[in-house]
Amino acid sequence: MIDTHRLMIFRSVVATGSVAAAASTLGYSPSAISQHLTALQRETGLQLLERVGRGVEPTPAGRVIAAEAAKVLDELNALGSTVSDLRAGKAGRITINTFSSAGTNWMPDVVATLTHEFPDTRMRLRIVDELAEVSVNRPDIALTVRLDKPTQVVGYTHRDLMTEPYVAVVPAGHELAGRTTVDVAELEHYRWIDSDISRGPCRQAMLNACAAAGFTPRFEVETTDYPSALRFVARGIGITVIPRLGATELPPGACALELTNPTPRRTVCAHIKDSESYNPVVVRTMELLDELAVAPHSSRTSR
Repeated sequence: MIDTHRLMIFRSVVATGSVAAAASTLGYSPSAISQHLTALQRETGLQLLERVGRGVEPTPAGRVIAAEAAKVLDELNALGSTVSDLRAGKAGRITINTFSSAGTNWMPDVVATLTHEFPDTRMRLRIVDELAEVSVNRPDIALTVRLDKPTQVVGYTHRDLMTEPYVAVVPAGHELAGRTTVDVAELEHYRWIDSDISRGPCRQAMLNACAAAGFTPRFEVETTDYPSALRFVARGIGITVIPRLGATELPPGACALELTNPTPRRTVCAHIKDSESYNPVVVRTMELLDELAVAPHSSRTSR
């Protein structure tokens, strides 16, 4: 068996880049850290670190072990939280997978309400975009996005929450800023800010609309998420096209326009675990999500 405490020490050494730095962070002596690393390498039969200058770097095998160790230690932390909850009398828990914009705009209200109404239940949220992950980590509820027909997951019931349009977000001083709508084709010659380097379905809906209008966007900047893209837009660097839910709170210096000809859309859906479908917390969660899905969405425009 691999000692998990040694895995934690190994991760610290990898993260800090040296034995001395890890020792300082963890409150050990450098010699104690070295002893644990030697024992871990003996346990695994692998060379996990190599000296580079005054520090150390993981070997190829070490990088694999560090990545796997992160998963193991995360699960142990989750187990520790469960034990603490059980000791405190909190026997219930609910796990929800959600994508980023729903996690930002919906889940704070959902969790606040559930925490008030079910104080003995612990909520665990994961920002997970991929539908495939539902079968892997088996959450009680998974919020996902689809562009076409629903995908069924064994052991889950599918429910569409809403279908929403995309909007174009432009700088406040842009020549389009005074309008309320814009055809997709009119956006061809502007500089674009990409908002999803993971190349997920939400980005694909935008690309499909551009292809239908006869062009491919010219991306000046690639960002990882909607808030980052919106900050670049607000600084006048370019425009972006994102789902309306991602544009509910615009930074100063950005404004949103409705898209036409065509209007890209995405469907937000929920997958509810069949074995938990009668759980009062799950039922209440779905009630709250249904309410949020039909609530008016407004983009705050700053100029």
